[in-house]
Amino acid sequence: MNEEVVPVLYVEDAARAVAWYERLGFAKAWEHQFEPGFPWFVSVTRGQACLYLSEHKGDARPNTLIHLYVNDVDRVAEEFGTTVDEEGLAGRECALVDPDGNRLRVATRRS
Repeated sequence: MNEEVVPVLYVEDAARAVAWYERLGFAKAWEHQFEPGFPWFVSVTRGQACLYLSEHKGDARPNTLIHLYVNDVDRVAEEFGTTVDEEGLAGRECALVDPDGNRLRVATRRS
């Protein structure tokens, strides 16, 4: 069995969050709602990376910071209209904030 860690990010609107994360190359894997009108809990994946996006207020704190390592940070920076920090601690990186205030450091490791 492979071991993994899956961060849970609080989102106010799961559909809006999924659309934003799709721009980052994620795709919705599955979604769950206990019954109509209840909060959504959604899984998005990008390759081996997985995030849970939860509308449940107690699942995660707003303003969470995660690091995401990708093969091409330049493409991500171009998609989001931001610059790449060549001296980032995680590698060549850019900083993003999703619509719910969660912070991402997206980086390509240095060789």
